[in-house]
Amino acid sequence: MKKSAPSYETQELREFGEVLRGRRTINLFLQTPVPEELVHEALEAATWAPNHHVTEPWRFILPGPETVDRILALCREMVTAAKGKELGEHKRKAWTEKPGWLVVTCQRSDDELREREDYAACSAAVQNFMLYLWKAGVGSKWTTGAITREARFNDIVGIDTDEEFVVGMLWFGYPKVTPSQSRKDLSAKLDRLP
Repeated sequence: MKKSAPSYETQELREFGEVLRGRRTINLFLQTPVPEELVHEALEAATWAPNHHVTEPWRFILPGPETVDRILALCREMVTAAKGKELGEHKRKAWTEKPGWLVVTCQRSDDELREREDYAACSAAVQNFMLYLWKAGVGSKWTTGAITREARFNDIVGIDTDEEFVVGMLWFGYPKVTPSQSRKDLSAKLDRLP
């Protein structure tokens, strides 16, 4: 008996598409803690990202309160040096309001192609993490700002730069404000070849 192709017009698929299209970068969070179990589940889902040759090149670092305080002090110091004391304190205060913190790293490789593939895998893992949380009503922001390339940041979070590099720092929590957003029509970014 020949099987027919499954229908792609299902409620589950539409809902999944809504999650993908609905995810937003969140800048303002409620101060309600995200359950540790939910964060753990999201991290576990992250590890199922596609990765070439099953290298699993990611490492996830969850900074605790003492580590966050050290990151906040470094943030203030860096912004103060670049833009002045007032902006340094403003940035530190804004970062203090981020309820959940995660740092994601990628293994280094002497093979340039493998390192590039591994970085792509880590990016997919970050997306899995963010989408899992988003489905649970938790927003996130992925930042790759100057602090993530600072040697003192690597020391604070225990990164050996000979072995790994920062893919990004993520903040997560329940959104205070969810911004709207749009995308260009797919036709502007899609080429069909013969």
